[in-house]
Amino acid sequence: MSKQFRRAIVVGASSGMGEAIARQLAADGCRVALVARRADELARIAKEIDPAAGQARANILVHDVREGEQVPALFQTLCRELGGLDLIVYAAGVMPRVAEDEYAFAKDRAMIEVNVLGAMAWLNEAAQRFATGGEGTIVGVSSVAGDRGRRGQPAYCASKAALDTYLESLRNRLRRRGGKVVTVKPGPVDTPMTR
Repeated sequence: MSKQFRRAIVVGASSGMGEAIARQLAADGCRVALVARRADELARIAKEIDPAAGQARANILVHDVREGEQVPALFQTLCRELGGLDLIVYAAGVMPRVAEDEYAFAKDRAMIEVNVLGAMAWLNEAAQRFATGGEGTIVGVSSVAGDRGRRGQPAYCASKAALDTYLESLRNRLRRRGGKVVTVKPGPVDTPMTR
């Protein structure tokens, strides 16, 4: 990340890529709002990010992204607490184990709710703010899994393909107004989710 960002929200900040991104932003001097379900992990990360003395670098918000109706108010609160917003990173994601002969709608639903609908809830708020303000950056962490349907994870692949298209649409909307949208598509990464 660059030192150009002074105030950021990282959704999915309790582990993996979201945690790494939040740590790097804070190390670069950015104030970061850490958003995830696991309060204990968020507290641990915030404590490690914040310097022993001086201005705090991390705010914590315990939130399950499947609760999309809560997002508008939470988003506004975080923007006020941070004193504005330059960047939002959506790194929340789930990929439960699915056996090759398993067709589990509950697991499929969870992947769509977290990987797609949660992203829409948070990033729609940011897109509206950045379109009005004429600047700001949205980063969505997707995956090369969205490039094609793989037999081992049909719903996960579908969720990342949907996220890719959603981010592309936001990019096309915001480009005219000064906002930026970045889609990050890593291959396999050693994170708690992929273990």
